[in-house]
Amino acid sequence: MTRTLPPTSRNRASLVYRLRYAARNPDKIGTYMSRMARDLKFRFASRDHVAYYRAVMRSDTARNPEAAVGSPTHERWLALGRMQFDYLIGHGLKPDDRILEIGCGNLRAGWRFIEHLDPGNYYGIDISPDILLAAQDTLVRHGLREKLPHLTLVRDLRLEFLPAEHFTVVHAHSVFSHSPLEVIDECLAHVGRVLAPGGFFDFTFDRTEGTEHHVLREDFYYRTETLTSLAEGHGLTARFMDDWEELPHGQSKIRVTR
Repeated sequence: MTRTLPPTSRNRASLVYRLRYAARNPDKIGTYMSRMARDLKFRFASRDHVAYYRAVMRSDTARNPEAAVGSPTHERWLALGRMQFDYLIGHGLKPDDRILEIGCGNLRAGWRFIEHLDPGNYYGIDISPDILLAAQDTLVRHGLREKLPHLTLVRDLRLEFLPAEHFTVVHAHSVFSHSPLEVIDECLAHVGRVLAPGGFFDFTFDRTEGTEHHVLREDFYYRTETLTSLAEGHGLTARFMDDWEELPHGQSKIRVTR
């Protein structure tokens, strides 16, 4: 059963919330206005959400690849990657597992997975060519060339080019928190095909107990039952991961199995 946390009822898209936030944080008004201007520009120029968010990542990665994946400092980048890695290790991740990381970014957690896994057992995909170039830098920095990881650019989450029943673990951290429902539905419609028997798909999301909403088409907030029902509609079993809630990360996690 999910815990009810007071902050999850906030609607960050509402005018009241934005005005109150601005009053409490006047130093952030300029940054928010810049994001609004960028949002309008990218919405006008983009044919769909993938193109939109690819432009967001290009803009953010040019400034700081670690901040582009949601880590304001290098220390936080390391801590969030370690948290994801330790969680899967605690759930039995073994070197002979085969991981598909959706939205691998610049390998915040990925480099630890690659280091732990047998050579060739890590497959990272992302919609952003810019962040994948940063991922190559991470591989070099950590001396992981001989682990032969796969890093692949994708234009959607249909996973059509990947083999059936291959991956024992599929992992997506802070991907659905930036995705409209149709993108999540597309992923859930196809992820079951690539899951090996007994495998699982873990994804995080920004949880709300109130009205589902988004902020600038960059940050999306969903109720747990919306996403579990979506998974079940594709013949998958989904459960809320209570043990993940105890960790200091700001998002919730659901595990999906065939």
